[in-house]
Amino acid sequence: MAGAADDKHHALSLRDRHLLELTGVTKVESFDEHEIALSTQLGMLSVKGENLHIRHLDLENGDLQLDGTVVTLSYQQDSRRKGRLGRLLR
Repeated sequence: MAGAADDKHHALSLRDRHLLELTGVTKVESFDEHEIALSTQLGMLSVKGENLHIRHLDLENGDLQLDGTVVTLSYQQDSRRKGRLGRLLR
């Protein structure tokens, strides 16, 4: 039987380091021309680069398209998914 985690989808496609297309975006936390912080279905994503611009945003469908020069993409661990040690140390 499929669980709630099976309903979460997130994908990204980067073309020539200049066009990034994302699905599963739930919120744009912050953005400027050097960094865009996003909440996705599977955690926080930070996109760093130069001259970053949001071309298209549709939060209802979870789609985002941005252009500029992408330097790094980094995911942060979701704090709700801590292991046993993390739960013990709360």
